[in-house]
Amino acid sequence: MTPRIWELLDLVARWVHVVAGIMWVGNSLLFNWLDRSLQKRAVSGMTREPLGTIWLLHSGGFYYVEKTLLAGEPLPTPLHWFKWQAYTTWLSGVALLVVVYWAGGRAVMADPSVHGISQLHATALAIAGLVLGWGLYEGVQRLVAPRAPRVAAAAWTAGLILVAIAFTNHLSGRAAFLHVGAMLATIMAGNVFLTIVPSQRALVASVRSGGAGAELAALSARAKRVSIHNNYFTFPVIALMVSNHFPALYAGRWSWLVLLILVAGGAAVRHVLNVRWTWPGWRPALAGTIATTIAALWAVLSIPAPPVESTIAPSRMSVAGPVTFADARHVIDRRCAVCHSMSPVDSSLGVAPAGVAFDTPEEIVARAARIRERAVVTRTMPPANRTHMTDEERAVLARWIDYGGRVR
Repeated sequence: MTPRIWELLDLVARWVHVVAGIMWVGNSLLFNWLDRSLQKRAVSGMTREPLGTIWLLHSGGFYYVEKTLLAGEPLPTPLHWFKWQAYTTWLSGVALLVVVYWAGGRAVMADPSVHGISQLHATALAIAGLVLGWGLYEGVQRLVAPRAPRVAAAAWTAGLILVAIAFTNHLSGRAAFLHVGAMLATIMAGNVFLTIVPSQRALVASVRSGGAGAELAALSARAKRVSIHNNYFTFPVIALMVSNHFPALYAGRWSWLVLLILVAGGAAVRHVLNVRWTWPGWRPALAGTIATTIAALWAVLSIPAPPVESTIAPSRMSVAGPVTFADARHVIDRRCAVCHSMSPVDSSLGVAPAGVAFDTPEEIVARAARIRERAVVTRTMPPANRTHMTDEERAVLARWIDYGGRVR
């Protein structure tokens, strides 16, 4: 297929994925909020006692919500299910992985500066990680959690750490973060498909057959348990899915630790928001959690990296003095404008990726600071060094920017 077709597929899959994801996450947050906000009180005119009720005000009207297990009552119709948002989010997410990483080549999987594996092997490792991560979670939840929930949590946490380290040490930084997020999202979708929906089908069948309260409560609790897990995963997954916009996060030797801080910080914030109804001190706790997460990220990101010049052989150091714009542009034309142009030589990433083009001196000068950050400091450009930019060329760009980054 042509690059234009891949780009169109990318657009369609991303559009569907974002819309479906908003709906799925919105449902998760809303129903979790409802469960923690329902008030247990008797309702006049009803022979049963609901599990909880609440009045809501939205869009110019009052809404009344009641939660019940319908013990001994007929099943109401129509009954609205919440499952296709999850399925659509996961399916469109897999389509994005295929289009962007696994087959389309719009983003690199393997980075020679990280590990010398091929695109095929990197893709196989990523898929294996998704399957193994989901399998570990599913196994401990079904076999260990019912008897020893803390052991299950510890085993799953250890597995997550190992996957994060394996991905960040074998895949490109951007691909590693995205695929850990995809693994968590796969677990979430698996919870819906394998536990929540089957439990709800059993709940419906039990109500139809006149099931008793204890039986219905057990079915309800099984679905609710993994639904809460999904709720805790939402913030980390969102953070990892947008991490590709922040190269400083996934560049460097400590990227696996940055990844884990994002996951832990997101889950911790979600926890504080979940318990705020019964914890008077939740506001300072939330502020402290956010501040601690940011401080931890800053501490790891501030660990100094070796300077560019330290990796260059002395015999090749020809950039001791000022560097002219012509010198810098020669590097940019050879290593950057191959893709970042309105008429790119390599069109696999589309025309002028991210809207960045280096066709004119004005465009280059305007993005001098960004060039330094991506090509010199984090070294995330070119992606996986696909145009083979040398250390000496990076030093040329750094020197040109240090001396003003102007057209001379």
